[in-house]
Amino acid sequence: GWGGGGGFLFFVQKMAANCTASASKTKTKKKHFVAQKVKLFRASEPLLSVLMWGVNHTINELSHVQIPVMLMPDDFKAFSKIKVDNHLFNKENLPSRFKFKEYCPMVFRNLRERFCIDDQDYQNSVTRSAPVNSDAQNRMGARFLTTYDKRFVIKTITSEDVAEMHNILKKYHQYIVECHGNALLPQFLGMYRLTVDGVETYMTVTRNVFSHRLTVHRKYDLKGSTVSREASGKEKAKELPTLKDNDFLNEGQRIQIGDENKKMFLDKLKRDVEFLAQLKIMDYSLLVGIHDVDRAEQEEVEVEEKGEEEDCENDGMSHPVGSYGTPPDSPGNMLNFPRIFGPGEFDPTVDVYAIKSQDITQANFPDAPRKEVFFMAIIDILTHYDAKKKAAHAAKTVKHGAGAEISTVNPEQYSKRFLEFMSNIIT
Repeated sequence: GWGGGGGFLFFVQKMAANCTASASKTKTKKKHFVAQKVKLFRASEPLLSVLMWGVNHTINELSHVQIPVMLMPDDFKAFSKIKVDNHLFNKENLPSRFKFKEYCPMVFRNLRERFCIDDQDYQNSVTRSAPVNSDAQNRMGARFLTTYDKRFVIKTITSEDVAEMHNILKKYHQYIVECHGNALLPQFLGMYRLTVDGVETYMTVTRNVFSHRLTVHRKYDLKGSTVSREASGKEKAKELPTLKDNDFLNEGQRIQIGDENKKMFLDKLKRDVEFLAQLKIMDYSLLVGIHDVDRAEQEEVEVEEKGEEEDCENDGMSHPVGSYGTPPDSPGNMLNFPRIFGPGEFDPTVDVYAIKSQDITQANFPDAPRKEVFFMAIIDILTHYDAKKKAAHAAKTVKHGAGAEISTVNPEQYSKRFLEFMSNIIT
């Protein structure tokens, strides 16, 4: 239950201390150029227009609500709802009728602050241009999108996931407070329900594990499981397939980040995974993205050369777009300060999950690791043991009749197996 009374007061101290100053440098530069754009919420489908409208609306509303000294128990059950009936208004983009609900607005605002995400930046990322479909689809058929600037990931979830989020939100928030936002868990930044044409869609917004700037060349979803965990042929045919545990092992892939990084990473992972086991959560994965620095440089050169050929044709007016560097008039331009980063360089306050591969000069070690940047974080933490067990039991009962044995490991076992696998593949 929610419990009452004083045990549940969470201090909402100003978190400027662990949100480094680098964020504020860009502030003044950005503001003037936000106002000039009229937001039409243009998108490829009504659902996305409603999401853009809704996030725009709720962040505007929140900006008039004072930041409390602490969150109260009620904040963890709160929501705001709005029902819109437009007559002949902005029909190009918005459906004439829709509803938008934000869950626990004060809690998620506080989480955004703890994760050093400015509400204005969050609003801009979601609303200035439509989110983009990603071709990743998980087995549950959830949809994934990224914001146009690739900073945030939007995922459709089920009503059960919404209930589970409410179940864990107090403890999750408390945990984020205690670790000062420095965890490998998903950074939940907002949770919404959209109603369009009488159909309800639930969505969460999280920080992108991968970089908005450095291309990910290989991607793995690892659970440390022994059961047939490999990508299907259909998956492998994709441009960037989501590979799994067996693919990882069969390719002899390693994550070489050096002793110091390894220790820091595994300490964090252990703490996070123990927290999840306490909450009886399981079935989460470690998402791993690998950016190959030399390959990116090569791709950059190819893009530039192509750009130069076109330049000759149109008086040098075109600007190549590379993995670092956006065309001058693109919306992200003020944020990213193009080309101040060398190959494989990143801003750790933005790419919070990035770790560089161990720096060994090729001369000393002929078998030195490739120059790579790894992006690693825990994803999919909304599966509760009981829910999983019930589902597995139902499936088994259908197959083998009542009283069939369940082989599903428990959260404690899951977490141990997970940690053991990860500590073996990281060197």
